[in-house]
Amino acid sequence: MTQPLDRKVLLVGGKGGVGKTTVSSALAILAARQGKRVLIVSTDPAHSLADAFGTNIGDNITTIKDGVDALEIDPDKEVKTHIQRVTQQMKRFTKPELFPEIERQMRLSQQSPGAQEAALLERICQIIEQAERDYDLLIFDTAPTGHTLRLLTLPEAMAAWTQGMLRSQHRSEEFEGVLKHLAPKAGKDVANPMANPDEHATEGMTDRTKAITEQLLERQRLFQRTRRLLQDPDYTGILFVLTPERLPIQETERALEALAKEKLPIAGVIINRILPDDADGEFLAKRRVQQQSYLEEIDQRFKHWPNHRLPLLTEDPQGLEALESFAAQLALTRLTDAVSNTE
Repeated sequence: MTQPLDRKVLLVGGKGGVGKTTVSSALAILAARQGKRVLIVSTDPAHSLADAFGTNIGDNITTIKDGVDALEIDPDKEVKTHIQRVTQQMKRFTKPELFPEIERQMRLSQQSPGAQEAALLERICQIIEQAERDYDLLIFDTAPTGHTLRLLTLPEAMAAWTQGMLRSQHRSEEFEGVLKHLAPKAGKDVANPMANPDEHATEGMTDRTKAITEQLLERQRLFQRTRRLLQDPDYTGILFVLTPERLPIQETERALEALAKEKLPIAGVIINRILPDDADGEFLAKRRVQQQSYLEEIDQRFKHWPNHRLPLLTEDPQGLEALESFAAQLALTRLTDAVSNTE
């Protein structure tokens, strides 16, 4: 199977505070040392990528060092841009007297559950397509576990969301025909709303209906392409970071089970902040005993996937020099030699 850094896309997930950003940044440095051109992207609303590298990044691609570029996506900005873009598209195909209703519906959509994830997914799809041309490796430093799971399973939800938006704004028989095409069983079969669009779906439609249908179909095709890439174990790998503690272990196990059900390729788990053997003092000695039981539990629960262990450092890595040193520690885990087991 493909080694983690030999894939085109790596997603680094885990519970908040376990060191995802530090590991993501170190992976980017390791890949650059191998001669790869890397783009690392933060999708976490509480960005810490800039703090890790010790430089301003923001919502534009920024060069960190030779071979490593970085980007921090602003979810609120993405929602606003997404809603504005969709509103303008809808107005192109609607009579002016319906514009106020369109604007009202889109304002409601902006506040609806999943709107941020929907906008974020569309941006991620576009970044993946851009990275296919410009980079050897794309690394996503993701938000905490629940957000990441929603994002990775969102293509199906996006189809249903699009259907709902279309249904709420166009009641005519003509657009009901579009809905029947976009989703099996007139949108009721939400278990499989990603069925392949019919190549001849727009035959017999008016020019206005044909144009909006083509746009909707193109969006679905974009989500479908991304979904196929995310499920390809030679193209995509998902690494989960955890610490040897009760809650991160339980959350990671649930996340890996959910990802496996979605047939998303798990590249391994990284156990971070393990107390070194030479840490002294009675308090640390007791913590080490408890930690050892957790490590044994990790070995048992995650035996289907490669495990990589990182020590607890005296200080959190911050800045490029510290991350270079942390990357050397990560290399010692033989992550680049790991073989993914997605069964």
